[in-house]
Parts: sequence; structure tokens; C-alpha cells
Amino acid sequence: MTGITYVRGDATAPRGEGVKLIVHCCNDMGGWGRGFVLALSRRWPEPEEAYRRWYRERADNDFGLGAVRFVQVEPYVWVANLVGQRGIRTGATGVPVRYEALEAGLRQVAVRAAELDASVHMPRIGCGLAGGSWDRVEPLLTGELVSRGLAVTVYDHG
Repeated sequence: MTGITYVRGDATAPRGEGVKLIVHCCNDMGGWGRGFVLALSRRWPEPEEAYRRWYRERADNDFGLGAVRFVQVEPYVWVANLVGQRGIRTGATGVPVRYEALEAGLRQVAVRAAELDASVHMPRIGCGLAGGSWDRVEPLLTGELVSRGLAVTVYDHG
């Protein structure tokens, strides 16, 4: 078991060799416009286009909490749009992150990363605008990714 590597840097420029899978947390209401998604969209249009299409056609697909869509953006780079957030934080509303949805999505990420023989890269998913606690997210990464022998790198911007 390798563990989680923490680095300072940009998760949209993942480090290392081979196939890389960038994971981020999306909301379940079709919103894309704040947080890490802005960095993704500046680099590649495909993840946003795929997310918006997935949401628009949600009556006919699996869109919802815990679901994941994988988008290839470069020959050796994929992005995982993981729906792990109920709505968005507004005023006095509660924390939007849903840990059980993150866990379910990470389970799918583990399968796909193994299929691709990919390392997994991410910001501190669920802990920015989604309002989550890293103390609760980190064990999910360990349980769903690291325990399966996947290399995981978490990027702290700056």
C-alpha cells in the first residue's frame, strides 16, 4: 500500500509518468462556475461540456449523487466528474458535501483507475465550496483507493 502523497501545485497539471486520472467533486444541480472547475475549464473544455450534457440528459442516464463520468482530455489524462455534493452552499444552508456519495464515486474511480493503470490526482475534494472536512474525506481515499494499491496525489494550490 503506497499511501497519499501531498504536494503543493496545480491538480490540473498532474505530476508523474503514465496515465493520470484527475478527480473532482461536482454538485447535483448542474452548476459549474466556481472553485476547482474553473481551473479545469481554463485548461480543457471537455469536462464542463460532458458534465452539462450529463445533467441536461439526466432523465435518461445515471446522473445523481455518487455517480461519476470519465472524460479523456489528453492522450494520458482523464478527468472524473464525481457528483458528491447536494446543491450548493448559500447563506445559512448546511454543508453540501455528501460523504457517502464521495465514497460511492471513489469506488468507481478505483475501478476505472485500475482499468487504465492510472495514478489518481485531485485537490482536497469535497473540502472547498462543498464545505467538507478533510478528516472525513482522507479515510475515504485510503479505503477506496489506497487500499487497492492506487497511487494518490493530493494537490494544495499555491
